[in-house]
Amino acid sequence: MRVFRTIAASPHTLFQLLADPGNHAELDGSGMLRGDPIGPHQLRLGDTFTMGMSQVGKGYRNINQVVELEPYRRIAWRSTGTWFGRVVIGGQRWRYILHADAAGTLVEHGYVWGYARMPLLSIRPPEFPHRMRPAKERSLANLAVLAAQQQRPGRRLIADRENRL
Repeated sequence: MRVFRTIAASPHTLFQLLADPGNHAELDGSGMLRGDPIGPHQLRLGDTFTMGMSQVGKGYRNINQVVELEPYRRIAWRSTGTWFGRVVIGGQRWRYILHADAAGTLVEHGYVWGYARMPLLSIRPPEFPHRMRPAKERSLANLAVLAAQQQRPGRRLIADRENRL
């Protein structure tokens, strides 16, 4: 499932926002992310970070690994749940692809569940396919707002955060 939005910002600005897990809770359109990321403040291919989450009133942390990265063009991470160090659920990918154009950047935001382990457990019960499209559209709207704020003189959202990993 993919959604698209043209945002009046450069691919560089958008990539910097997306590659910093400290921005992810503000970008989230699903209401599931609670923030408090643990990991690098600027993601690279292969990096792992965790994120505070909540679903159906239950708090938890998910584990994410950057599995695709082309600077200023593409970033994707897979989200998993583990049990004693083994991946038991998840594996779906959250992907952003940035296409520069005359109006700014066309952002393609994809939720790729074809990689998921136990998809009937991790995708169907929470009705992800049905509720993800509007959530992802809200995420792109949030990205547009953050990018506009980032471009204001004297405003800096991309902060130097302490590495907690």
